Amino acid sequence: MNKMNKVLLSLSLFSSVVLAADNEIYITQSGAAANIDIEQLGISNLIGGLSSSAGSLTPLDLDGASMTLDINMIGATNKFFGDIWADSFTGNYNFTGSTNLFTIQVDPSNTYGADSSNHQVNVTGASNTFTLNQGTSALSATLDLDWTIQGSNNTITSNINIDGATNYVDIDGSDNTLSYTGSGVTASAGGYFYLDQTGGSRTFNIQQLSTQDNDWLKIVSVGSSGSVCIIQNDQGSSLGC
Repeated sequence: MNKMNKVLLSLSLFSSVVLAADNEIYITQSGAAANIDIEQLGISNLIGGLSSSAGSLTPLDLDGASMTLDINMIGATNKFFGDIWADSFTGNYNFTGSTNLFTIQVDPSNTYGADSSNHQVNVTGASNTFTLNQGTSALSATLDLDWTIQGSNNTITSNINIDGATNYVDIDGSDNTLSYTGSGVTASAGGYFYLDQTGGSRTFNIQQLSTQDNDWLKIVSVGSSGSVCIIQNDQGSSLGC
């Protein structure tokens, strides 16, 4: 039995002993080149981390370099939380359903560097809340972050310590809220943000705050009503929107 099969077997065993009506998964992984695939179907399931809840799980805690994580959650009121401490990390997250909650942070204390990561977030459904923070005190060098959101009343929040990072967002639906902050603290910082959105009553709050460097932004929006706030600032104090 190879290492990957052992990981999947241990996940299956843990899920089978949960006594509550809903499924819960607890993972702690250390080491390079891990490849983890998780699928949950139904309602009120939980992949633990970030203080969890229900059966008081902690963590989804992944530590290492060159890891790949594939998440497939189908249903409503599901939750995916976690801490990822990784370099060259690939995350593929697929959510189908409503009122799901996704919150992760990647390398907040610069343990591995948080660079060369690739995140793909695909969402179909309504009233979901998604938060992805990368490189809280590290630089997310060459990060490639892609969001595809189909549905209404979704909330997307992303904070990235950018360094040549790109953030592409494709939203199709009404009453969606997007908040993005890209900050950089060195002369090498600089990021690209692209939003392609269709739907009314949208709310956008976008800030690019590289320190004395270049940022690029492109927005294509089709829809009526709502508010759009864009701040680009490489030094000084912003007046806000």
